[in-house]
Amino acid sequence: MTSLTVNDQPLRFDLDPETPLLWALRDAANLTGTKYGCGVGDCHACTVIVDGVALRSCLITLAEAEGRFVTTIEGLSRDRSHPVQQALVAEQAIQCGFCTPGMVMAAAALLARNADPSEEEIKSSVPNLCRCGVYPRLVRAIERAGRVERRQETISAAPAPGISAEDAARVVPALSETADD
Repeated sequence: MTSLTVNDQPLRFDLDPETPLLWALRDAANLTGTKYGCGVGDCHACTVIVDGVALRSCLITLAEAEGRFVTTIEGLSRDRSHPVQQALVAEQAIQCGFCTPGMVMAAAALLARNADPSEEEIKSSVPNLCRCGVYPRLVRAIERAGRVERRQETISAAPAPGISAEDAARVVPALSETADD
């Protein structure tokens, strides 16, 4: 069994250690916010944060994730209050939404290490493919989220999701508070 911490919850996966982290998260933990795009690391739709670094979960195995701390879009902010999430809504940088979780995770990892990135740093740290072409708005949103992180700006909150964390934990077993739930 492979043990790791996902969204601050210790989890054990009874899967082949060579299983890509993407499939462990989506299929075993029911954390479907991490998207399957290309399966070869080109699109970055499956980006999660592993020990503070944005990684493509289709390219890391469970064995490589053993003992590490993984944050998915579901664990970033349950009420969508993370500055990146707020800024993407405020800047209308979301179209179809498929690539959005990976972009949010890459941007959150960038801002955690540098809350005042240049446009070039943003473009190199968030190389996600977006078929809808939100790139100019994405850059503006990440710059704005950086200002929020630096306490130079606030954003009126986007609506909270229509489900409570407790209700989500009941329907998503990997999010339950204890292993006995």
